[in-house]
Amino acid sequence: MEVTVRVKPGSRKGSLVEATPDDPAASLTVFVRERAVDGAANGGVIVAIAAHFGVPKRDVEIVRGTTARIKRVRVEGV
Repeated sequence: MEVTVRVKPGSRKGSLVEATPDDPAASLTVFVRERAVDGAANGGVIVAIAAHFGVPKRDVEIVRGTTARIKRVRVEGV
């Protein structure tokens, strides 16, 4: 399964995934504490998405948008 997510790096909310039905660009918003420096936020996104869907981190992959706030993420085993 592939989902489009909007990432909010450096968030005080911590690792949190929310559905965003009113956002035409992304179906989920992912809040991560990590800053967007040296790929740290991408690692936080993978951990948050894996926890949200209940799959191991190895089953989550960022397919497109590694340097953008809107990312396409593939989740296996869902």
